[in-house]
Amino acid sequence: MSNHTCRLEQALLLVLLAFFSAAVLAHGVDDSTRSFLQQNSGVQFVPFLYIGAKHMLTGYDHLLFLVGVIFFLYKSRDVLLYVTMFTLGHSITLLWGVLGNIQVNAHLIDAIIGLSVVYKGFDNLGGFKRLLGYQPNTRLMVLLFGLFHGFGLATKLQEFQLPEEGLLTNLLAFNIGVELGQFAALAFILIAINFWRRLPSYERFATLTNTLLMSAGFMLMGYQLTGFAVL
Repeated sequence: MSNHTCRLEQALLLVLLAFFSAAVLAHGVDDSTRSFLQQNSGVQFVPFLYIGAKHMLTGYDHLLFLVGVIFFLYKSRDVLLYVTMFTLGHSITLLWGVLGNIQVNAHLIDAIIGLSVVYKGFDNLGGFKRLLGYQPNTRLMVLLFGLFHGFGLATKLQEFQLPEEGLLTNLLAFNIGVELGQFAALAFILIAINFWRRLPSYERFATLTNTLLMSAGFMLMGYQLTGFAVL
């Protein structure tokens, strides 16, 4: 292996570790966004579009799950299919949760989102096949966990008791923003993964990445369940 290749692998590994280190940081609503949401009234399409995109780009739990989902997808058609399943799931429960005022405990929902990250890392490592002898339907699981991710997005917005005036339009703008942020993040992730697939260390990289996914998911679950327990 050349020195140039080693340096590239080390650089990519540092980026990967930095990305996973972000999992220990909160991705809640910052002060400026909080202030806007608390004072907002009427249709605010562009601001909600921006807030949705920013929330997805800083939403490490959603991104970690998506990393696991697309990690072993080699065809653009498959990436599009699975991302569409995830998008459909979280769009349904985001709108339903807020418009229907469906009250769910944010800590429990976020713990399930952490579980989704554990599931995908375990699945990618072939854990289900080795442990149970079969693999759950991956499309169905992505859709199912997408529903929980949508409730997670909904609980963030429900904290602010958004006014009814312009609510549907603002929610649609927020959801579009989430998709735009998701697209931007996926583009970067796919470039990094596709580049590493050409390197000799890809098999080690794949094992390490999915092990880190499981570790991050367990950390998220523990953090949220602790928060639920001390309420």
